[in-house]
Amino acid sequence: MLRGVSDEEPGTGTGMRRLRNYTWWSLVLLSCLAAIPVLQLAAGDTVPPAILVVTAAATVLTVVQRVRFVARGLRRGQSPPGPRAEHAVTFALVAAAWGYGVAVESNPTPWAFLPSLVAGGVVLDVGKGRRRSVTLLMAVVAAAACLAAMPYREADSGEWFPWFMAALVAAFVLCFAALDVTQVWFWDMVVQIDRSREVAEELAVARERLRFAADLHDIQGHHLQAIMLKGELTERLIGRDDDAARAQAAELTELARTALKDTRRVVHGYRSTDLRQEIAGAVDLLGAAGVDTRVHGDTRNVPPPLQALFGALVREGTTNILRHSQATRCELTLETDHTTARVRLVNDGVSLQDTRPGSGIAGLRERFAALGGDVEGRVVEDGADTTFELGGHAPVRR
Repeated sequence: MLRGVSDEEPGTGTGMRRLRNYTWWSLVLLSCLAAIPVLQLAAGDTVPPAILVVTAAATVLTVVQRVRFVARGLRRGQSPPGPRAEHAVTFALVAAAWGYGVAVESNPTPWAFLPSLVAGGVVLDVGKGRRRSVTLLMAVVAAAACLAAMPYREADSGEWFPWFMAALVAAFVLCFAALDVTQVWFWDMVVQIDRSREVAEELAVARERLRFAADLHDIQGHHLQAIMLKGELTERLIGRDDDAARAQAAELTELARTALKDTRRVVHGYRSTDLRQEIAGAVDLLGAAGVDTRVHGDTRNVPPPLQALFGALVREGTTNILRHSQATRCELTLETDHTTARVRLVNDGVSLQDTRPGSGIAGLRERFAALGGDVEGRVVEDGADTTFELGGHAPVRR
């Protein structure tokens, strides 16, 4: 587990854990730069022990507070920003330590790491809307501490030195703040991408479930409609023509057996639609219902990738004709050119009160759209003749 970041932190995969650990340790290990001023003083021969202790305390303060600020910054979605008073007091103390380094050291550059490291942690621990203003304020305060300490400086330096050191510490503060924010921003972007991947996987599962539901709806609706039609016909033939009734009852049993077999195939994902068989079945079923059906076009001209798609449209159109119309004729047309394949069912006997597209057509539209096509169902009025047209088209990919 990454220290400083809670167990609820996003990114549980191995790669995400490694990146999170890298982000954490790269931010924390920068704190080692705070030890340079202590080592610089310890290397001298005339440093009073009290001064060395105070400098070591400033170093420990820098490291501890930076780690705390960074930890809270990485948990930004789970905890509020840190207290402003803590930020202000911590930065004021390390800025004073920086001013002391300017006053006593001939080369105070390493002391600029103290306010810079704390500045990076503070910026991560404030709200995103305040980061720019807080960074600029800390840069100004660090530069002002440098200029305020210059009158107490014992080492000789030119007139340019105060302004150079003030600009240097301001640049350090800005660079460390930008570095820390960029590092955390990169981590946040990776987390968002990882979350997007998870959402995409969930959507893929949802689409597959919808596809399965649409296939099951098409098959069950088609077969149940046929079974109901055959059952009604068998009921009318009993007592009038027993031989025909027995024949219809046998077909009814076969339809039920086929429905069960197709349902099992859909469940196991093995069902492949044969467009020719779908059209033949639709012609037989509509013929049994008294619908004169004419087929135009050759199923062999429909590319194999579109066979199942067009078969689903024919199956849905046949079910809709039986369920929502009093049709006496139907025209089924297949057209294919070099760029587009089309299928169209046109039937009469339309009830204007029941022409709204159902869930079956909505599911077909989604499946056609996945292949770059579209489905349209519309009522066509030509004088006294009113027909319903269900058509679909999809690009041909050879």
